[in-house]
Amino acid sequence: MRTRPRPTAPHQAKVSRVLRPGPSGADGYRRGVTTTEAHREHAHGTRAAGGRLLVAGVGAIVVIALARIGTATLPAGILPDRLQDFVTLTVSVVVESMPFVVLGILLSIVVQVWLPAGFFAAWLPRNPMARRAVVSLLGVLLPVCECGNVPLARGLVAKGFSVSDSMTFLIAAPIVNPITIVTTYQAFGWSDGILVSRIVGGFLVANLLGWLYSKHRDQDALLTTAFARECRMPAGSHDGHSHSRVGSSAGLFRREMTTMLPALLVGAAVAGGVQTLVPRSVLLTLGSNPVWSILAMMALAFVISICSNVDAFFVLPFASTFLPGSIVAFLVFGPIVDIKMLTLLRTTYRPAVLAQIGVVVGLVAAVLGLVVNQIA
Repeated sequence: MRTRPRPTAPHQAKVSRVLRPGPSGADGYRRGVTTTEAHREHAHGTRAAGGRLLVAGVGAIVVIALARIGTATLPAGILPDRLQDFVTLTVSVVVESMPFVVLGILLSIVVQVWLPAGFFAAWLPRNPMARRAVVSLLGVLLPVCECGNVPLARGLVAKGFSVSDSMTFLIAAPIVNPITIVTTYQAFGWSDGILVSRIVGGFLVANLLGWLYSKHRDQDALLTTAFARECRMPAGSHDGHSHSRVGSSAGLFRREMTTMLPALLVGAAVAGGVQTLVPRSVLLTLGSNPVWSILAMMALAFVISICSNVDAFFVLPFASTFLPGSIVAFLVFGPIVDIKMLTLLRTTYRPAVLAQIGVVVGLVAAVLGLVVNQIA
């Protein structure tokens, strides 16, 4: 009786080695695991849908921009004031954020495609606490606001960073970067310790969150299912068939834009709607109370969703009516937790993780604000 020969596994399974989320080793980098041609088939199946989403997102931006241009030339009273304000605020958030999102995606592509595999492992410390401290200072070299840091942090995870290490960078970078530091200094100088408190607060909260999530046994569980699946894809699968760096870069750019653009549009629209509906006078009446002023400014930071590179100039007029601690709370809380940022973070982290981040950052910002109010 003849028996059919069994296929040789290495030739039939077409197994390739890639980095994917998984338990971190002592060096903070994740283990490589095997994956099959199924991932490539998945990439082919989703590429068309991703292209449609990207076209729809670009179309939405064009429509909003044309609406803004058109409404600006209309006589007063044609559109309701609230609708006019909604369009203006929404477009301003998109226009302010889009260049940094694109820059963040480009830096993410450099990290994932163009840097050698052992680039970070070669110079980052092995000690977990020292490594996270160094990672949290990478923002000094990468002057991207919080919007662009999301795709960049995603690229670090895909490259092999542990989730906790990449989160440390993500939280610290919007505050500990040269543009934010310079603009904060230009707005406040050294008065009331606002600049120093902001830098120290951003560094501390980032390393606190990194340390907390480094204790999580299964860091895969912190990521969304879709992003974890993308990290398991073989190198070169993002462009469908090409293994060249240019092809991989194009595929990654398309994928990240497809993910980030809808989130940015939704976040901008929600932020614009909330600002239109919530009277700012409600927040301003609380400015002289040491506790309520802090909570009010954190609420304003959450709603206004302004870029960390310019938020110091936005909050400067409030310094005459609000206590210094509330200004610090605004400058620490806003770049990490606001409506726009949460919609972008939702592309990467599960809702429970976002809630935990919000609570920890809120508590640290509030405590920091109270300390500054006592000292100032």
